[in-house]
Amino acid sequence: MLDFAAEIDATLPQVRAPQPMRSGTLVRLVGMTLEARGVMAPLGACCEVIGRHGHRVEAEVVGFNDKILFLMPFTEPTGVGPGDMVRVISHSSLVSLGPELLGRVIDGRCQPLDGKPNPVCKEWLSLLGRPINPMERGPIHKILDVGVKAINGMLTLGRGQRLGLVAGSGVGKSVLLGMLTRFTTADVVVIGLIGERGREVQAFIQESLGEEGLAKSVVVAAPANVSPVLRLKATHLTHVIAEYFRDQGKDVLMLCDSLTRVAHAQREIGLAIGEPPTAKGYPPSVFGLLPNLIERGGVGRHGHGSITAIYTVLAEGDDAADPIVDIARASLDGQVMLSRKLADAAHYPAIDLTGSISRLMQSLLSHDDLKLANKLRRLWTIYQQNVDLVQVGAYEQGSNPELDEAIRLHDRIVAFLRQDMHISQDYESTRSQLRELLNQV
Repeated sequence: MLDFAAEIDATLPQVRAPQPMRSGTLVRLVGMTLEARGVMAPLGACCEVIGRHGHRVEAEVVGFNDKILFLMPFTEPTGVGPGDMVRVISHSSLVSLGPELLGRVIDGRCQPLDGKPNPVCKEWLSLLGRPINPMERGPIHKILDVGVKAINGMLTLGRGQRLGLVAGSGVGKSVLLGMLTRFTTADVVVIGLIGERGREVQAFIQESLGEEGLAKSVVVAAPANVSPVLRLKATHLTHVIAEYFRDQGKDVLMLCDSLTRVAHAQREIGLAIGEPPTAKGYPPSVFGLLPNLIERGGVGRHGHGSITAIYTVLAEGDDAADPIVDIARASLDGQVMLSRKLADAAHYPAIDLTGSISRLMQSLLSHDDLKLANKLRRLWTIYQQNVDLVQVGAYEQGSNPELDEAIRLHDRIVAFLRQDMHISQDYESTRSQLRELLNQV
């Protein structure tokens, strides 16, 4: 006889019923914040709002309150209204990564912006990355040649160092970033253009980066006109791409332009969902986000690969006491200050040694090379401190031997620190020029 119980037990495991589609209702829209009821999803989940007339708007879960989800749309929520259906598309933020991304320009959702087909990658990783135990990280003991004399000679970088590029607007920041991408000896360059003007994104890729730089780079662009959620996703995507190539054993140079715009995006989201404003209107989540991002750089597990991270920080109104500048200084391994005064004098790159420092430089250079770099820094600083006296003729030669030397070598020091944007200067020739300069007294 047929045993129905046994048949059912054997058949049930083979039945694959589709998962029920979980959906809720749009109940409120204030500014760029959508509120949905009747659907549950974790932070970071992607949802879709379906309007009555076919309008579809994708949004990300950015908060919740009891049974209400707070959503931030990726685009303008035009065409949606109260009572529209909200359904969950995905519960996690996974992206597909691979070497196919090299030479491509993509947005925060890994969609191409360069008109080429969508890159087909095989490996899937979370946007939040995989934290590394600090005790498992390798030491920073190798120099990274970036091809810029002022940095190679006076602010020497190590593979895995995190550096801030602090500058106001219009002082040559983008040009310097372009030089770093073209001239560096790193295996891969990952560039995040976050919150910049759309025109500047195109100009940076075509003029500053060029075909040579783009060939070994991945560019992630999220201009200022896109949603703050997409700007944050682009930031996390920049970091996870760098982590992917680092885990392949490669030395990666990651440029994030800019950390301040990332903070602005988080501020927009935080204030929209009800976070209290603190310093300069930034909510507390900003001061938690930035150190977490910065800590994703560095040397990989047991010295396997590295991410040398350079974050641009906008000193709004040339205010070096800006809260974002302060938190960057506290979290990074040094900073490069760009001076408007030098830029106005056509001194490019406009790197001001007075406020710049590489905290790992002393462990990377020999005693003699470090001594030479410190000597040039002293000569530069003492000249800048007394430049007014020198220019009006109020300084009497012989009063200060060190200032006398600074005045005598000033033109040569300026020539050494200047560099044409199209000409690379490797590390060894930079050190040789520095030795020659300071021996010619």
